[in-house]
Amino acid sequence: MRFSNSVKSSAHCLPSPDGKHIATLFPSVVSVRAVRNLEVVNVIKLPQDFTGPIFSFQWSRSSRLLLVAGADQVRVFSALDGSFNATVRNPVAPGSKPAYVGFGASDTEICVVSSFGLKLALYDLASSKAVEISSPKVFSPSATSRFFSFRPQTRHLALLTRTTGKDIISIHAFPGRKLQRSWAPDTIDAQGIVWSPDGRWLIVWESAAQGHKVLFYTSDGHIFRTWSGPTHPPNENKDYAAGAGVRAVRFSADARHLAIGDHSRSLYIFNMTSVTETMRLEHPSSLVPKDTVQTWQEQVGISQAGPSIHTFMRTTQIISPTARPQDSSDPVSGCISIVIDPSSALVATRLDDSPGTAWIWDLQAAELRAVLLFHGNIGSLSWHPTIRETLLIRCEGEQYSGIFFVWDPLSEGPRSVDFAQHMPGAKAIGRSRASWLALDTSSPPSLFVSDAQNYVLASLVELDQGPPPWGDHGIGSPELELVGGSIAARREESPLELVPAADLDLVGDDEDDSELEDTFVYKR
Repeated sequence: MRFSNSVKSSAHCLPSPDGKHIATLFPSVVSVRAVRNLEVVNVIKLPQDFTGPIFSFQWSRSSRLLLVAGADQVRVFSALDGSFNATVRNPVAPGSKPAYVGFGASDTEICVVSSFGLKLALYDLASSKAVEISSPKVFSPSATSRFFSFRPQTRHLALLTRTTGKDIISIHAFPGRKLQRSWAPDTIDAQGIVWSPDGRWLIVWESAAQGHKVLFYTSDGHIFRTWSGPTHPPNENKDYAAGAGVRAVRFSADARHLAIGDHSRSLYIFNMTSVTETMRLEHPSSLVPKDTVQTWQEQVGISQAGPSIHTFMRTTQIISPTARPQDSSDPVSGCISIVIDPSSALVATRLDDSPGTAWIWDLQAAELRAVLLFHGNIGSLSWHPTIRETLLIRCEGEQYSGIFFVWDPLSEGPRSVDFAQHMPGAKAIGRSRASWLALDTSSPPSLFVSDAQNYVLASLVELDQGPPPWGDHGIGSPELELVGGSIAARREESPLELVPAADLDLVGDDEDDSELEDTFVYKR
């Protein structure tokens, strides 16, 4: 495994969707670095009236634009040059904060959900127009994205709203978001809506408190099928109709499979060609050693140098996953997380009653492939977006600060990625984050890992397997500081590591605003 030099960053730092650039938001500027050599390619100066706190910092799907949402305005600008600059002022009422701010179906569409889900505003930066839709069904900021979905290719918006105590589904055309159709689904309290990746199906699922119900609509909004629970439940689940219903829904990338998890230990797999339940995967309560199932248990040791050592041993006897401590005031159970790898060959799950265990299933064979047992709770699971069967695991807890894990079927258990040793002071500060760099399949799998102050890149290649995606380049740019409202280069220590002043391409500088021809400002 090979690491890059550490780079100064902030709590708002993320790689582009194509994996080629990394953007970092500082108090007055945004720095964009190229992954290929870790050199700064652009510095964007924020206007003086742009104030915090920061509600959203995002790349567009095309990796062309960046969005920064502050207290009273949303700024969108070109990441690599000054070709685009737009501002949306006062997107929500003064003194309130948005529940969600992000890009819509295109680079020039911005979605803003106001506080408490009062309305959804869609701003078209290309036409300088805005559309407002009242009463989007938003319970909390974390669940906002479940209640609207954009159809691939045609970019139609499917939106779930609630008026006069009824759920309403509406379809809006792109661009302009003209209403094409709306109807009331057969639900009491729908919990989410999503298009299939091929755009053929629209899925809506009912609240778990109302039992099992998933509605399958065709792309023009006609009901095709309703799933009301497993067709032939096992004896232990024979009373499923009286229990809680759907908890998690996930499509495969090729839209051939749909995985549904409920509050039991079962995972239901649908064949979307016929929209039928084709298999049920049952999480066992105890694990019996088999040649076909890899069961890896974490071993934590303490080295004399200081940091703990995380290794994995394959179990040779029957073992049961560690259960969550029971709390009678908040009983939990069922499948809380489902992720399917890009090849649609494997699916990884996590159960709420054994939060330190990752279950990996083979969809083609309909059997358990591997079980990964950790001492701490698993925070997230994510497959590499382009390289098949490569899983990233993040665990919670102080003992996992600065450490992530990577698993693939050919490895001898999960491999630990200890990036804290490559940070200043050999320790991670604040919350640690990790995500895959979505480079093409010709590049080795690589990670972007960061804490609150720095980030590094990690490549899973060994020293004798060629150079990492950033080559053998170091961080050679001089550092910058703000002097009299402008940026000047200096060689001494500074909170920013950017580019020489002569090489800067500033976007948003007051002297240059009049020269931007593609600028949109929307005011309420």
